[in-house]
Amino acid sequence: QVQLVESGGGLVQAGGSLRLSCARSGSISNIDPMAWYRQAPGKQRELVAVTSSLITSFADSVKGRFTISRDNAKDTVYLQMNSLKPEDTAVYYCNAVSRGISYWGQGTQVTVSS
Repeated sequence: QVQLVESGGGLVQAGGSLRLSCARSGSISNIDPMAWYRQAPGKQRELVAVTSSLITSFADSVKGRFTISRDNAKDTVYLQMNSLKPEDTAVYYCNAVSRGISYWGQGTQVTVSS
């Protein structure tokens, strides 16, 4: 049983920072890539950041403000979010792909107040 568990969400004022964590448990190997998505109310889920053995990429809306990193020893991926804006408000989901199978976490709410 593979699980991805996000944490670190919460309420923050505009201009503030949060760090999201996604911890992986269970039997899964050859994970590539790992990514963060988000879904705001009434909108489609969108890719925020992705990291793989080849590239790291960000949505235009978060470039220069968000960073993504992996700690393979801890089976954890992080999303550092700085200079947060109200439009960053969404549920953030962790995603991992292994051998063509996509795994999702349950999501963590991020709310940015103006």
